[in-house]
Amino acid sequence: MKRLFDTGAHFAQVKSRRHPSMKPYLVGTKGRQEIIDLVKTAEQLEAAKGVMAALAKEGKTVLFVGGKVEIAALVKKAAEGISAPYVATRWLGGTISNWSEIKKRIDRLAELKEAAAAGTLAKQHTKLELVKIDREKKRLEERLDGITALSKRPDALLVIDTKHEKHAVKEAHDAGIPLIAIMSSDCNLSDATYPIVANDTSRESVQLILSELTEAFKKGQTA
Repeated sequence: MKRLFDTGAHFAQVKSRRHPSMKPYLVGTKGRQEIIDLVKTAEQLEAAKGVMAALAKEGKTVLFVGGKVEIAALVKKAAEGISAPYVATRWLGGTISNWSEIKKRIDRLAELKEAAAAGTLAKQHTKLELVKIDREKKRLEERLDGITALSKRPDALLVIDTKHEKHAVKEAHDAGIPLIAIMSSDCNLSDATYPIVANDTSRESVQLILSELTEAFKKGQTA
């Protein structure tokens, strides 16, 4: 709890932005900002750590999702630390709901990378065709960055700010995929299977919670 407090995890949104489902997780206000009950946050974090450890033990795939500018780099680093896939930019529609099409794009990118590494493209295409192929490769790399190693639909999502990532949340819900989520008072609590109510815009808070979750995942892998 002290570590959460020190990162400012207790600072929620202003009261006017509060989602009704969050009322039980708030204990007061400071200035215009509402204050999150960190006792409950700590309990939720422990529960989520247990879930992460169990997923790791079963060899499940957790997709990290967090494209907000202030936390995207943290999401990418945390995911890479446990070799997990991630989306740290804008959510690519269909990543879950139209997985077969996304998989085709991933396979196409792998094919282009392989051909480029082998040096076969230059022998088979004109200069104009090579320019077009290079553009296609760059476009696919930008859109698929973080999910190129994904071989199937994820077993769970770890989302930072469910309100911001509403498209990812909807696709996961429709597919029956559980969500672990770091979410502030402007989010709908029911969007997450395993919510962690905390400041989702503070880099320090998000970094602390992600490190706790990834450590739990690592422990699960070796259990």
